[in-house]
Amino acid sequence: MVPGTELEALALEPAAAEAPACPGAIASRTAAPSRLALPPPGPSPADGAPPPLLPGYAARLRTTPLGWPRLPRWCVWIEPSQGGTPGSGAEQERWQRAVRAALERWQTLLPIRLVEQEGAAQVRIWRRRPPLAETTGGRMRASHGRALLRLLAVQRQTGRWRLEPGVDLLIGPGQRREALQATALHELGHAFGLWGHSDDPADGMAAAPGPVPVLELSQRDRLTLGWLYRQPTGFGQPLAPPGMRTPGPSGGEPGAAGGDGEGQQEPQQLDHHHGGAGG
Repeated sequence: MVPGTELEALALEPAAAEAPACPGAIASRTAAPSRLALPPPGPSPADGAPPPLLPGYAARLRTTPLGWPRLPRWCVWIEPSQGGTPGSGAEQERWQRAVRAALERWQTLLPIRLVEQEGAAQVRIWRRRPPLAETTGGRMRASHGRALLRLLAVQRQTGRWRLEPGVDLLIGPGQRREALQATALHELGHAFGLWGHSDDPADGMAAAPGPVPVLELSQRDRLTLGWLYRQPTGFGQPLAPPGMRTPGPSGGEPGAAGGDGEGQQEPQQLDHHHGGAGG
């Protein structure tokens, strides 16, 4: 194992994954535009040596104007099965089992609690096929999964606001069980802060999955997650009430906390194209 890349801080060991409290949201507002970009390069070493290599695919991760979008503890809501609706019965049961199996893989590394109320969750998982998305070349492309990110100021206790990533995952039900689980595993990685893709098809966060669905997190997935959760961030920290200026990720340029609600800004999205694995 590469020195310094062990899963250590921020409850990344199973024994430390105690379930978080998940109070419902009293109010929420857009904190900043949901833009994702590679972080600026750090300062070069004084001796002229090359910068240290980052573990896994950490160099491919993108961050937000307010810092790395991750929390020390997460609350997740899964759309429940609906009797008497299209796709009910065996298909809904297959979808539920696959999504929950994928979530269990992440629960071995992070404190995650399932909740029954949407308003108590930072991550909401929906049973629906993502709409067609336009590529940079102007073509329309289908996907089995999509992650949508919003940067929110959320009030969960009276008088207390904090910065949170709000994530909606769209996971299409029309896939085989293994492909569903692989799609959910991948999209959940985005939800928990891995906003980027690996270049290795053996990783759960691969940009181009191989012919065999990946159902377990790889060593590179774990190393990258461990690196991410050691980076400083303002997410999960107390925030000034809406209408006041809020600090940027490192105390630099401030961002405005305001707006009429979380629908004011278009969310940032990433797709998962599981070629050949659908059914």
